Amino acid sequence: MHLPRHEISRIAAKRHTSLLYLAVSVLLLSCCKPDDGEPEDMIGVAQDKTPYELIIPDEFPDVKVPADNPMTMAGVMLGRKLFHDPILSVDNSISCSSCHVPESVMSDPRQFSIGVGDQAGKRQAMSLVNSGFFENGLFWDGRAASLEDLALIPVEDPVEQAHSWDDLEVILRNHSSYPEEFARAFGIETTDEITRDLSVKALAQYQRALHSSADSKFDKWVREETFLTDQELDGFQMFFDASFGTLIDAECGHCHNGPFFTTNLYENNGLDSADSELNFPDLGRFISTGVHSDRGKFRVPTLRNIAFTAPYMHDGRFQTLEEVIEHYNSGGHFSPNVNPLMRPLGLDEDDKQALLAFLHTLSDTSFLSKEIFQDPFE
Repeated sequence: MHLPRHEISRIAAKRHTSLLYLAVSVLLLSCCKPDDGEPEDMIGVAQDKTPYELIIPDEFPDVKVPADNPMTMAGVMLGRKLFHDPILSVDNSISCSSCHVPESVMSDPRQFSIGVGDQAGKRQAMSLVNSGFFENGLFWDGRAASLEDLALIPVEDPVEQAHSWDDLEVILRNHSSYPEEFARAFGIETTDEITRDLSVKALAQYQRALHSSADSKFDKWVREETFLTDQELDGFQMFFDASFGTLIDAECGHCHNGPFFTTNLYENNGLDSADSELNFPDLGRFISTGVHSDRGKFRVPTLRNIAFTAPYMHDGRFQTLEEVIEHYNSGGHFSPNVNPLMRPLGLDEDDKQALLAFLHTLSDTSFLSKEIFQDPFE
């Protein structure tokens, strides 16, 4: 088919106009897109690398901070907020601080910790104070190797916070303030970089900051700043068998020694009788190791501020320190792997009161008034 010359010119002009319009459209679209193909959820907040200064008492060892999770002001403050925020639970009802209460030295004043839906666990939540110094496993059974590992577990435990980390990551990414706080703490650029890994790193930084002072009466006595009463001194000598035979050895110092009054080991202290290693009501350390001789063994807790962390033992069965002392005085119950130092002690009432008086010299809650221990939402 042959077109007239004027028709060919008209079609060519129309095609040129269309191509010009397409070129302009492409140029306009390219100008509207973020530079370099960057996603639209840029946070736009610079990282704050200001170190968090841990002021550790001379009596204590250094906190061993992982190389991949250095402590910064922004990281610790983010961890503090996450710790006290019930957003970590599936129904926004349970925060970490619901079971680790500052007034109880970051332990639970209830026998059993209560999770979402008023579900009761089977153990009493240990104090988190000074947990940054403990390296031989965390929890009563030692199943967490580090504070980072520890922070992962409660979120998805069905009787604790009962959440899903996958869902929680989405919630944190879409939160009104957390993206900027994660950016300041970890230098992320987009919200999809907010992960459970960074969340637990922030929580671990915060918990490493929860250390006590060395300002108890016992510490002051060691520094020769004060005196112990005769009763407190008798308790000290029985506790550490330091009386050279003039007082009863209460066998305490074998498991509760060092600056934190714990060996960081796991022991069966005769709480339950068992005719074999198979029938303990709580298998304890065995859950973590799978070693049969670890059945019924639990972490030796710190005794610093012990007067404020009732109830006592992994299952909170004792409400008072008097009950604890009476348990050890009785020698406890037999089981194949009970600590061999468990035996009837023969303490009289004066001896028991002296031990109790000494335990109270380990009290010092002055550090709890520091801002780091406070709920940022109050």
